[in-house]
Order: sequence, then C-alpha cells, then structure tokens
Amino acid sequence: MHGKVRQAVILAGGEGTRLRPLTTTRPKPLLPVLGVPCIEYVITSLAEAGVEQIFLACGYRSEDVVRTLGNGERFGVDIEFAYEKEPMGTAGAVKLLEDRLEGTFFVGSGDTLTDADLGALVAFHQEKGAEATMGLTEVEHPEQFGIVGVGADGRIERFKEKPRTEEVFSRVINAGTYVLEREVLDLIPEGRRYDFSKNLYMDMLEKGRGLYASPLQGYWKDIGRPSDLYLANMDMAARRGGSTAPSGSNAEAPFFFGPDVIAEGARVHCSVIGRGCTLSSGSSLKGSLLLDDVIVGEEVVLRDCILGEGCRIGRGAVLTDCVLGDRVTVGPSASLNGASIEPGSNI
Repeated sequence: MHGKVRQAVILAGGEGTRLRPLTTTRPKPLLPVLGVPCIEYVITSLAEAGVEQIFLACGYRSEDVVRTLGNGERFGVDIEFAYEKEPMGTAGAVKLLEDRLEGTFFVGSGDTLTDADLGALVAFHQEKGAEATMGLTEVEHPEQFGIVGVGADGRIERFKEKPRTEEVFSRVINAGTYVLEREVLDLIPEGRRYDFSKNLYMDMLEKGRGLYASPLQGYWKDIGRPSDLYLANMDMAARRGGSTAPSGSNAEAPFFFGPDVIAEGARVHCSVIGRGCTLSSGSSLKGSLLLDDVIVGEEVVLRDCILGEGCRIGRGAVLTDCVLGDRVTVGPSASLNGASIEPGSNI
C-alpha cells in the first residue's frame, strides 16, 4: 500500500493581507528569512524527505513565484505550477490535481516557515496505516489555528478550527503539513470550495476514517504578520548561528548580515540585514529586519522596524515600530512611530 513518497503539493495561493505593505509587491511565500524566500525552506525539507515532484498551487502574483523558483532543478526536484481560476479552498486546490497524484503524497504550505524532518512523519503514517496524517506543532496562542486532540495511539479524536479563548482545550495545533493517501481525494467534492481543516478532516472524523497526527520534528512558524516575519528571521539566525558582522560595525548577537553589507560605524542588535544594504556611521538598529538594498543614513535610529527592498532613510531620521513597503524614501530628521507605508512613498 505504501511506498516512497515522491510527490507533494505546496499550497501557495494566499494574498498575505495582514502582511501588507510587504506583500503589496510580492506574494507571501517569497518573503525572505535570512535572505531566502520562506517557501524554499519547505521545498528543501520535501527534497530531503525524498520527494521528486512538487506541484505548486499558485494564486496571487504567481508569476513572481515562477520566476523565483523556476523548474526546481537547483533543489533537485521537478516543480510544476498549477493555477486556480477561482479560489477552491485548501482541499479543493489539491482535488484539481487528482489525476496527477498517485499513492501517498505530501501537502505543505508555502505560507509557513519549516525545516521539519518529514521522513519521520511518513514513517509514522505508514506504521499506522493511516489515510491522512497531520503534522502538529505547539504554539503559545492557538486561537488563530486549528487545535487538535489526539488519542494515545495517535488517532485524532477532536478538532476545533480557530477556537475562542474559552474553547481552547490544547496548545497543539494543525501545522498545515499532511501525508495523504490518494483515496482521500474521493471525499473532496468537485467544483466547490473545500478546506482540509474546516471540511475534510471534520468529515473524516465523523465517519471514523483513518485520521492520525504526529508532532513535526523541527522548526515551524506561521508568518501571518510582520512581527511573525521578524521573529522567524531571528529564530532562524539563532538556529543557524547567525553570520559574520561587517568590519567596523558594532554588532550584538543575535544578528544576521547578508552578503555585500557595508556597516562601518553602525550599531546593530537583534536585527537581520539583507543583501547589499548600507548602514551609515552613527546609525543604530535594534529589533529590526531590513530586506535587500536598503540605505540607512547617518545617525538614523531604527527600533522594531521592517523595511522593504530599496528603502532610503535620510540622515537623523527616527523610526519606531514601522513597516515600510519596498522603495519608500524617508527624508532627513523625520520621526515616525507605528507607521505602515505603501511601496514607493516619499515621506
């Protein structure tokens, strides 16, 4: 019944509305973690588990995803792109690929950051003879997710999507990573919107089908908001040991600098700096994430900020708790607090 899992579907169609203005100019799966689009961590994880063919279900700004990932050759996999004419839900998007899928396959999310060992999830799935196995992870605040109650044998006993605080019975959540048998697709109706968590798994639970769950082994984080993107970058910097600070900079760990960064005379703490950035003398950055090619002027102070690609910050500006889209220019001595600024703006 089971063999090597050689196929996967990655769902990458979301618009990332809560991440605007960063997602105004790029789809959520291409948001960078240590300079690498978060979807590439998922692809690498699948490739390491032996997957050879990945179907990428795209929606918003799909041409950007195609341009970035290409045919998958550099990951050692074959990537094929699938497009929904209209959103069909998570399970509906996989149903559209039914005639291309065979045997056992993975479903993953391009909107989350994970480097989990998926081989362990497959081994569990096969050992249980499961029809569907859900990867689990634990979070502090489970209200945004689907919480899961699992029996001693690993079978899912209850499931509650986006519970109210008083309904929370567990901090263990559905991590959006699944191992599925092809026959499960027969349970998904054709031609209408249908979700794994809201619809399919509830249906399987009611019918007593082989629905199991096991904790993911490795890192997992949902990148739903700008603050989550910053934390994912910091977590990964800590996991991977950061990087070397540019000469002449005063950098306090944890930090990460991409290639070709100039930061002489700059002070950097708890921040991730993208490729080709320039941090001028006397600038001070704390709790911040800069995407590529940002220029920070002299004596600039950045606290808890995320700056999109190509931003220009004028001398002496002070920014606190701001999110700037790509190519925003902030004039000298400006003071901004809690601002969210659309791409291309001049302030």
